[in-house]
Amino acid sequence: MSVPAAQLPGLPTRLSRALLSPWSRLGLLVALLATAAGTVLAYEPQRLLADGWPTRLSGAAAVVLFAVAYGFCTTAFVPRPFLNLAAGALFGAQAGTVAALGGTVLGAGLAFGLGRLLGRDALRPLLRARVLTAADRQLSEHGFRSMLLLRLLPGVPFVAANYGAAVSRMSWSAFLAATAVGSVPNTAAYVVAGSRAATPTSPAFLTAFAFIALSGLAGAAVAWRKRTRLRAAAVTA
Repeated sequence: MSVPAAQLPGLPTRLSRALLSPWSRLGLLVALLATAAGTVLAYEPQRLLADGWPTRLSGAAAVVLFAVAYGFCTTAFVPRPFLNLAAGALFGAQAGTVAALGGTVLGAGLAFGLGRLLGRDALRPLLRARVLTAADRQLSEHGFRSMLLLRLLPGVPFVAANYGAAVSRMSWSAFLAATAVGSVPNTAAYVVAGSRAATPTSPAFLTAFAFIALSGLAGAAVAWRKRTRLRAAAVTA
């Protein structure tokens, strides 16, 4: 049975469907991230530690601008520990912590939004492995608690946690709230360490370094237990 020509989709319709398809949007996300990473590599943000912050920028405006740059850098895969150390070295413990936390939440929100808008529809059908399905169920059903644990106990890379949450059914409010609360301890520790890097024997630096080391060990232990539980849940599912 032939379809009347009037009912056949026109070229603009077919093009729009192709461009808005899940895999086209995923390709756009990959291209955006690759471009952002290339831009960061060309700019060399590590020069902030060597050259310092531009002298013409100071005060609250500098803190806000750094937070915005921090957020975009995290989406381009710049490691957060480096950015936290830079915040402490440039602005001190208090203002540096505010800038780093603001940038953390902004960067997490950007990645979550990009992942949900451009990558979720293409990636969700790939969650067929039992371990991935169990992890997705954990993030979807216990979003705030799961993300809070990931932020408090580092182990999962920041970018991976952001895009993993975006693919799940976690709500925006749970994701952002858990990120804002859970990122405080480790972010502050790195910022304090950066602010006292010139005096590595000072009590503040040693305390911050000890906290970073202990939280890293605790995160590794919890990640190992979670991995075992996810495997067990996948077997019984």
